[in-house]
Amino acid sequence: MPAHDARNLVPIAVPTAAVGVVAVAVSGAVAGGKGALGAAVGVLLAMLFMGIGLYVLQWTAKTLPQLFQAMGLMLYVAQLLLLMIFVALFKGTSLFNPKAFAISLVVATVVWMAAQARAHMKAKIFYVDPESEKSEKPEKTGSSS
Repeated sequence: MPAHDARNLVPIAVPTAAVGVVAVAVSGAVAGGKGALGAAVGVLLAMLFMGIGLYVLQWTAKTLPQLFQAMGLMLYVAQLLLLMIFVALFKGTSLFNPKAFAISLVVATVVWMAAQARAHMKAKIFYVDPESEKSEKPEKTGSSS
């Protein structure tokens, strides 16, 4: 992962991981070891899905910028549907507490999206690429009088 991409990921992943630690601690206190395990799986799954989505969006922005907005909308819908499928699949599991899993998954997803929105709002994104202005000077066309 390039350094620029890692700088984009840190302000998003750190708050999500912090909320994940809190979710694991609270679930462990309320539902015991299975609750802590369920919360940890939920947070890790949310971070994995959202991290892959962020990578795909950055790749799309670099290679196919004309599809960026459509890809972003489709990606978020697909991520939420996949997360709901995981919640439904693990609804009756005995490996871990399914309520702790579902709640931590939803909370981690919401925190990730809020942190991503905040990071985007704080990012200094050029509206005009200053390098392209230097390299492509328009030629004068027309009369000079």
